[in-house]
Amino acid sequence: MKDPRPSASVPPRRITIHDVAREAGVSLTTVSHALNDRGVVDPATRARVKQIAQQLGYRPSVRAQRLRSGRANSIALVSSMPFAVAGGTSRLGFMMEVAAIAAEAALGRGIGVVLVPPLEGAGGLLDSLDIDGAIVIEPVANDAHIALLRRRGVSIVSIGREPGTDDPVPFVDLQSEYTARLLLEHLHAQGRRRIGLLIGATPRQSYVETERAYRAFVAEAGLPCHIVTAQESEGEAGGAAACAALLREQPDIDALCAPVDAFAVGAIAHAQALGKQVPRDLMVVTRYDGIRARSHRPPITAVNLHLERVASQAVELLFEHVSGRHERSCVAAPLPELVPRESSATSAASAA
Repeated sequence: MKDPRPSASVPPRRITIHDVAREAGVSLTTVSHALNDRGVVDPATRARVKQIAQQLGYRPSVRAQRLRSGRANSIALVSSMPFAVAGGTSRLGFMMEVAAIAAEAALGRGIGVVLVPPLEGAGGLLDSLDIDGAIVIEPVANDAHIALLRRRGVSIVSIGREPGTDDPVPFVDLQSEYTARLLLEHLHAQGRRRIGLLIGATPRQSYVETERAYRAFVAEAGLPCHIVTAQESEGEAGGAAACAALLREQPDIDALCAPVDAFAVGAIAHAQALGKQVPRDLMVVTRYDGIRARSHRPPITAVNLHLERVASQAVELLFEHVSGRHERSCVAAPLPELVPRESSATSAASAA
């Protein structure tokens, strides 16, 4: 195959879609559809066109693509969950982990990701961004971001179901009910029989499913039901305050399921201030297996949510809807896996 690229002595000429079409022996439309994974193209032809484009060193003109498609080739990643729980002082929590993985997955499709932080005035920024779609992380009921994006007419996908509606935006199911059951069964297997639940007061689907799983579990096991809530904006302090309220009312609580890692850290701090030892006097487990859970002393039992796959699934689902393919409205995330640590270890409790 003749290489249309000029020699080093001649100023370089940009390889165009015409070069690819000529070398592949197909039409410009076929090349465009093959390279952008659109239209009806024979799989073998699609693969051959992509291979030839790579061999020639073809790089699409972003400006030309935008003029032809009318697309911005960028998406927004949005969360209403405050940094006090989504990131913490390190800013390296749940939201940032999802953002890093989503950016990598989107870049593989030639799409940029704009991070819209949960800050005052972020809605104005979201309204002015030139984007093709958005991924909303764990939306709340009547989420303002989703309402704004719907008014703009852009495609939306959420990580975690949009609660309180029979017509949610397409979403990746985080399997929150399964996660809660996993944590509760673990505590029960460790011999704990007075298990409390600490969830956020904000109406998110993960809290709804966790509370539902908890109520069903304690009813089946014949255990007492003790639920407290904390304000997300208060982060670790909110978890400490909720734990204080629970222990005042139920001082013999011997285990606590706190799905938000910031709440779990705050609860442990308060329990330790009262002279309780974790895990001997109080076992504590959380949902997100992030920096807080791994670096805390004692390390906190958590759950591997497979966020690398979840974020990739969200990007894939959004790309489908941006491209006009609306067959899938829900994708199930991989089943979570328990990551046992010292905060709920029977051996550590016995040795204490």
